Amino acid sequence: MKVKEAKEITGHASGLGVPSKMPGYATSLPASECNVGSRLRKVKGSVCEGCYAFRGNYGTPSVQKGLHRRLAAIDRPRWVEAMTFMIDRYTDPDDAYFRIHDSGDFQSLEHIRQWVQIARQLPNIKFWAPSKEYAAIRKVKKAAQDWPANLVIRMSAPMLGVDGPKTWRRDSVPYSTVNHGEGHECPAPTQDNECGDCRACWDPTVTKIDYHKH
Repeated sequence: MKVKEAKEITGHASGLGVPSKMPGYATSLPASECNVGSRLRKVKGSVCEGCYAFRGNYGTPSVQKGLHRRLAAIDRPRWVEAMTFMIDRYTDPDDAYFRIHDSGDFQSLEHIRQWVQIARQLPNIKFWAPSKEYAAIRKVKKAAQDWPANLVIRMSAPMLGVDGPKTWRRDSVPYSTVNHGEGHECPAPTQDNECGDCRACWDPTVTKIDYHKH
């Protein structure tokens, strides 16, 4: 497969995303199409209220057009093949980390399974996805016979300052909170809003990460 063809199939006309604060590359979808998140946006005190993915550069017409183009692409027959090719080609083998959805979330059970396939095909790259699609993720994980060790889907607690459910803590599910004050504190606010050397989000042994509202 050639790069031009992979870009066309995946909807990444300008290549993969390059988040300024973190290592490696990323992909993104429109936050307006989040299944759970779009409902939480209307809830006072939720982590999705005032979502950053509707502000700044994300809100420009050109960026929104690209996000929706990538959303439409996920159902294409060769999407997994093309995305695997793109990630493998662009990722630095010495800092092999990838962020799934710096905006947006999983759209369906099949969409989650697609990323499981990609992670299996690229075992040397660590993948991290924050998500609020709790039920769908549980269902896919339960059915998966060999969940890839390099894929961390970190559940996101829905409300500001509130811990995740007891079941997450009991089962050591990787998850995150916002402004809760416990767990591994995201260091980004103290280092120019960048990850620096921290890779906790991609580490399945770091059960809980506490972020700051942004």
